[in-house]
Amino acid sequence: MTITQSDNARLFRSLHAPTEPLALANAWDVASARVIEAAGASAIATTSAGVAWSLGSSDGDILTRDQALELIGRIVAAVAVPVTADIEGGYGKDAAGVAETVAGVLAAGAVGVNLEDGTRPPTELATRLATARQTADRAGADLFLNARIDTFVSGLVAPDTRLKETLSRAHMYVDAGADGIFVPGVTDTATIAALARDIAVPLNVMAGPGTPTVTELGALGVARVSLGSGVAQVAYAAARRAAQDLFGTGGYDSLAEGMAFPELDALFSDPR
Repeated sequence: MTITQSDNARLFRSLHAPTEPLALANAWDVASARVIEAAGASAIATTSAGVAWSLGSSDGDILTRDQALELIGRIVAAVAVPVTADIEGGYGKDAAGVAETVAGVLAAGAVGVNLEDGTRPPTELATRLATARQTADRAGADLFLNARIDTFVSGLVAPDTRLKETLSRAHMYVDAGADGIFVPGVTDTATIAALARDIAVPLNVMAGPGTPTVTELGALGVARVSLGSGVAQVAYAAARRAAQDLFGTGGYDSLAEGMAFPELDALFSDPR
């Protein structure tokens, strides 16, 4: 039976629940997506930073739309689970550019996107979200819009006003059409609980060392947990460690931690 974008979109929406939060180990290329899927992922999310690095670019809306869409299409074609794509600010100078990007994401078969505010005025992201929603609606497609709020990672908001500002932006973005709210940089349990309590749509947080477990985050009301660029950073750290061993002591011990060649290679025996 052929699984359509609509089928995957419905499945993806159903995975957002605090009782069992959607856990996303973000991928940056086909190989990482296949490895993550084989490890038991119920969905694949991309990391814009990891994608940019793998294509020779720094993070921060520098990647071109065509580069991003090509990679999204490759990952969608390579896995059997739903794919949601981090498209930073939308890879467009204005709302029309965001509409073009979203149309391309839908054509690639992805079921969701992350759109971030960063240093943009909140009203600008609200306009971009509304445009993305309208684009999906016109295409008759179900697209999960995850609005990323950077108040806890940008340094642009005073610490004592971050929660209030985050909630203000969250309400604005939901009104503009967001299906979920992503707040990276939050680890304090009281703050996470306050966000989950006052935001009407699924809350997504970014996890790393020191963050409560997925189950603990679910108990606080979190419906989605992402690792962001963390997995890519670990992978590149492994490459650096192996190179340093080779060029330093002339040793190879760090390679003992790698996946077995037959196991990794077998992930690509089915071209899908």
